[in-house]
Amino acid sequence: MRDTKLQQVTILGATGTIGLNTLDVISQHAERFAVFALTANNNVKGMLALCAKHAPQYAVMLQEVSAIALNEQLKAIGSTTVVLHGEAALCEVSAHEQVDIVMAAIVGAAGLHPAMAAAHAGKRILLANKETLVMAGSLFMDAVKNGGATLLPIDSEHNAIFQVMPPQHLQHLADGGVRKIIITASGGPFRKCTEAELANVTLEQALKHPNWVMGAKITIDSASLMNKGLEVIEAHWLFNAKPSQIEVVVHPQSIIHSMVEYIDGSILAQLGNPDMRTPIAYGLGYPNRLASGVASLNLLEIAKLEFEAPDIKRFPCLQLAYDALKAGGTAATIVNAANEIAVELFLHKKISFNNIASLISSTLQAQKIELVSTLEQLVSVDEEARAFARGYATKHLTC
Repeated sequence: MRDTKLQQVTILGATGTIGLNTLDVISQHAERFAVFALTANNNVKGMLALCAKHAPQYAVMLQEVSAIALNEQLKAIGSTTVVLHGEAALCEVSAHEQVDIVMAAIVGAAGLHPAMAAAHAGKRILLANKETLVMAGSLFMDAVKNGGATLLPIDSEHNAIFQVMPPQHLQHLADGGVRKIIITASGGPFRKCTEAELANVTLEQALKHPNWVMGAKITIDSASLMNKGLEVIEAHWLFNAKPSQIEVVVHPQSIIHSMVEYIDGSILAQLGNPDMRTPIAYGLGYPNRLASGVASLNLLEIAKLEFEAPDIKRFPCLQLAYDALKAGGTAATIVNAANEIAVELFLHKKISFNNIASLISSTLQAQKIELVSTLEQLVSVDEEARAFARGYATKHLTC
């Protein structure tokens, strides 16, 4: 029998970096939290180990064949965890009446529907999935409001902004004396590369982030600065900020995670070691603080903090995201879909690094931008943009 006093947590994307770090923080506070459900795509080995350790009530695999394999192996070790599969099951464990907190950490568009289900069910949502807001910002924010959900950003940048913003929800940033939001970027592994050098970078080089340990897709997004572009779009929805009120600044040390500038000239910043357990612990414990296991920041050891402007010419993905945000409607959905396909192709060495931005730009130019009305519409736009991107890459960009 489960202790109903414990806060029950569903982790969407349990075998990824965010999921594993969430489980680490939860393990440090077993008196407060229990794992209700864990989900993954097809990592049976990883899920088996996590289920054996954390004994969730449910385990959900997106792929049916993976669910069958996991179920057999869990039964073999005497586990009572119930194994489900498919998108409907992801939504079920996100909206379940026993669940208090949902960590939304599925990478890509696949995380949209379960995050929406959690919003409609009024859960505390720890949002680490960029694409939910990028694809469906207006619909998701409406679902959060109408469902009575609590939305806490887990991306280190948006979590930092949340921590130093005025406590109340602002209709306009000026109502809280906010002039602008400043999102910091590490600059990725190619910050100092010339245009000529960028044309010849390898996959192995792109996967070596200088500061953070992340999954492959997010690491490539960091290298292209598309992750900052997606974060700009997220910040627009999270904080009701206009594009002109969101600035990106390259900060190689990744110690200042983001800042908020006020009209009196003050700039408030959140600092810390680059470790995702800090924002995760903040989200789990909010409005109180929890120990995260992250080491104290030694300012004397760091000695200096550097800043520089992002180079849009060398990293055009950032500008493409701003363009999509200004265009509105389904433009961000199109950019996100094209980026996911571009990164997938680059990871499989089918296109070059510079082709990522080219493919996104070509897809955005080719697709019709519509006003957003329904989730079904966005799913259709997403599918069409992906199909175009694949076809365009095959004809024009294949290495």
